[in-house]
Amino acid sequence: MKNLTLPLMALAFFGAASLAACNTVEGVGEDVTAAGQAVEQTAQETNDGDPSTP
Repeated sequence: MKNLTLPLMALAFFGAASLAACNTVEGVGEDVTAAGQAVEQTAQETNDGDPSTP
């Protein structure tokens, strides 16, 4: 039984770490999406309707 303790603890640690990583990646994706929407909204607000305007 003692021989299984270390591998089970390592498995639990890596399982918890991978779940935390998924939440982190999801949060970053939401932040990037929100930033993109803010940039798009600002661009639309400053657009003067002239297609030659950069």
